[in-house]
Amino acid sequence: MPNLLEEEIVTYYGGSRKDPAKYIFPNGASIMVGGMDKATKVMSSEYDLIFVQEAIELTEDDWEKLTTRLRNYRMPYQQLIADTNPHGASHWLKQRADKGTTTMFQSVHEDNPTLYDHETGEWTERGEDYLSKLDQLTGVNYDRLRLGLWVSAEGIIYDEFREDVHVIEPFEIPEDWKRYWSIDFGYTNPFVCQWWAEDNDGRLYKYREIYQTERIVEDHTAHIMSLVIDSDGNWLEPKPAQVICDHDLEDRKTFERYSKLRTLSAKKDVRRGIEAVKKRLRDPGDGKPRIMFFKDALVETDSKLVSNKKPINTVSEFPGYIWSDKKTELGLDQPEKVDDHGMDSMRYVVAYKDLRPKSNVA
Repeated sequence: MPNLLEEEIVTYYGGSRKDPAKYIFPNGASIMVGGMDKATKVMSSEYDLIFVQEAIELTEDDWEKLTTRLRNYRMPYQQLIADTNPHGASHWLKQRADKGTTTMFQSVHEDNPTLYDHETGEWTERGEDYLSKLDQLTGVNYDRLRLGLWVSAEGIIYDEFREDVHVIEPFEIPEDWKRYWSIDFGYTNPFVCQWWAEDNDGRLYKYREIYQTERIVEDHTAHIMSLVIDSDGNWLEPKPAQVICDHDLEDRKTFERYSKLRTLSAKKDVRRGIEAVKKRLRDPGDGKPRIMFFKDALVETDSKLVSNKKPINTVSEFPGYIWSDKKTELGLDQPEKVDDHGMDSMRYVVAYKDLRPKSNVA
């Protein structure tokens, strides 16, 4: 494409509010470029061929909507194709392939001529370098990225979680819905603050999140309050009915001092809390789980976590949240204590809602 542009064979159009960017050929054909983060531009057009890069990042709803755009009818056939790295075995794309709804072709690293020379039967210099990196991966990352397997982490705790079901498009939250904040303190490890809204049927929606390292509680609190209170001291949304925190008393007192809000110590019964979350993740029969997560809820991305290839928000913790090989002193299963700060914060609010003693008063 750079050569075609330089020779002025192809013209580039940068796009507008209504139309996506595109490369225009002399015969009138065009290659349009767009992203599903601004799906309105993509959805306003008609295509003969759509190519999706890294398809596991789409939801099944995104995929189905794209199929409705295959209606240009200039080519002999219309087709939606994609490339992707493998994900968990329950991912919607793998399930479509298993059902025969989508055709999947397995590709291996030996198929790439820049990595593997079929004439000599040996890896190229570039291939050896790349494979040496992949061979250092462990666990589920090795299975997916080195072996190309669609597998979930062994011992995954929340196997009920499905990104295409539980991660939803944001919507305007009614003012009368109760709000809750849940906080897991940290500095070297991420500090997590989650904003939750509860609908009239008791479903919880995480609509905002801070997931950040190397920032003191005082600064976090100032940031949190700036998101909910304007410069005149007016609340921009309903106050939280409860702020549930982990047990660090010093951090709780610091948060209370600077926020002027009272906090509640979280229930620490991990196993019961996990079971309560698992119950909420299951489909109760109406297609709407009792806990869901807004897309793009993260207030800011921690670049250090990105560089260290660590989870950057609660949703990205789900695939690696697994049971430990080590049992508790009572011989019970327990989760691995790694990359679980969003999981803990989520469990705090669910335990507060679902593990409270029931009143016998009518």
